[in-house]
Amino acid sequence: MALHVPKAPGFAQMLKDGAKHYSGLEEAVYRNIRACKELSQTTRTAYGPNGMNKMVINHLEKLFVTNDAATILRELEVQHPAAKMVVMASHMQEQEVGDGTNFVLVFAGALLELAEELLRMGLSVSEVIDGYEMACKKTLDIMADCVCSKAENLHDIKEATALIRTAVMSKQYGNEDFLANLIAQACVSIFPESGNFNVDGVRVCKILGCGVTSSTVLHGMVFKKEAEGDVTSVKDAKLAVYSCPFDCMVTETKGTVLINNAKELMEFSKGEEEMMEAQVKAIKEAGANVVVTGGKVADMALHYANKYDLMVVRLNSKWDLRRLCKTVGAVALPRMTAPTPDEMGHCDSVYLSEVGDTQVVVFKHEKEDGVISTVVIRGSTDNLMDDIERAVDDGVNTFKVLIRDKRLIPGAGATEIELAKRITEYGESCPGLEQYAIKKFAEAFEAVPRSLAENSGVKGSELLSKLYSAHHEGNKNVGFDIEGEGPAVKDMLEAGILEPYLVKHWGVKLATNAAITVLRVDQIIMAKPAGGPKPPQGGKKDFDEDD
Repeated sequence: MALHVPKAPGFAQMLKDGAKHYSGLEEAVYRNIRACKELSQTTRTAYGPNGMNKMVINHLEKLFVTNDAATILRELEVQHPAAKMVVMASHMQEQEVGDGTNFVLVFAGALLELAEELLRMGLSVSEVIDGYEMACKKTLDIMADCVCSKAENLHDIKEATALIRTAVMSKQYGNEDFLANLIAQACVSIFPESGNFNVDGVRVCKILGCGVTSSTVLHGMVFKKEAEGDVTSVKDAKLAVYSCPFDCMVTETKGTVLINNAKELMEFSKGEEEMMEAQVKAIKEAGANVVVTGGKVADMALHYANKYDLMVVRLNSKWDLRRLCKTVGAVALPRMTAPTPDEMGHCDSVYLSEVGDTQVVVFKHEKEDGVISTVVIRGSTDNLMDDIERAVDDGVNTFKVLIRDKRLIPGAGATEIELAKRITEYGESCPGLEQYAIKKFAEAFEAVPRSLAENSGVKGSELLSKLYSAHHEGNKNVGFDIEGEGPAVKDMLEAGILEPYLVKHWGVKLATNAAITVLRVDQIIMAKPAGGPKPPQGGKKDFDEDD
């Protein structure tokens, strides 16, 4: 009989073998803070227009070269549980306002870094958390005073361009004016008077070749596909959309046909041809002149389509098919039947065009207030076009946020310094130990202009002292002038560097919540991971092979 070996006393004896357990300040809290700090420092260098790019190769060996924090985090697959909380806060920011993900990471990292100093000074975790919560509440109150202007008319392309420019600048510094204008045209063209704006209404089509400045905007949709038949352009198009293959209908039941001689065989195949011709003819007679199909196109069907002057376009993706239906107002039919007038879609022209060396089919709406507009992006490499697509995404989201709340606050660290100054004053007036945490909360805001400065090769401390002196004189819109020489500052309202109020509001809220959640953890208990033995490392393919 096997001898029972007692486990070591303490917490470990309750758990299964292989479980890990960390508790207390040193093991749990500082360990978590360290992980979040590392994460924050990784993305901090990618903050702002002069931020560095990261080269991330994901588990499928796809290469990403970007300074967009949301993409970096999505592809990194962070494993550490505490760092994951900060990543979740950043994802939440992406879903809520679509921009400002890096701000959440930088700010949450700074809060935790300063919390560690307070804990080492001897404050308890609950005092730090109370101080942070008080400071966060106060910050959101003060932020309303920092509002320096409002978006007047979002139907005006010129104004929309100026407001989107700041968001695009952090991703594509140098091309921001050109891209912001494209995005503004795309957004304004699908922004109805009623005011409900859908982000999915702006599509992106990436075509290799040329340069960024050859990108254009089209009202309607562009697909990287070729037309199947001989007809390559149709004006005043009536569309019949099918989600099934463009082929003769196959019966649900199976049957056997007995053919005795050659004549019967001829008649059988002739019957099939006549049936196909009747179907295509019915579609033509219903008034359609373009057929869009979601499946394969049979040779016989294509022959009759050419005979009756029907343009045939094949889209493999169901998603594209749905979007097209939405654009042209068609209904996707599941069988090859003639469409009724209600089921047919309409657009001004459908034509085959060549962009660079890529064939594209364009469904064009001449009317301004289409449901969908497409930004055709040109670029020298796939990575560059992916990055421009992310800039377009940020610009469109900024437009949507401004429809929800038109308030704007100065960017480039101006709001952060103003908040830091006001929160420090608030901390001075608070009794109790929370005041230390409130002052540290104010100090955390300095991380943002400091990161902007360091990424631009300027000393952070010099810039901060200049910003503080300007703000103490009452110029609350003064921020870091990225284009100036050295640690230069200027008025952000005049420079037109403005951010939507909601981006900062949610950013501060989510970063503080994430930091507090991480601080509240005092024990980490990890069960033994499930699963069998790991596969052998180092080229040995078989478990049974001997060393």
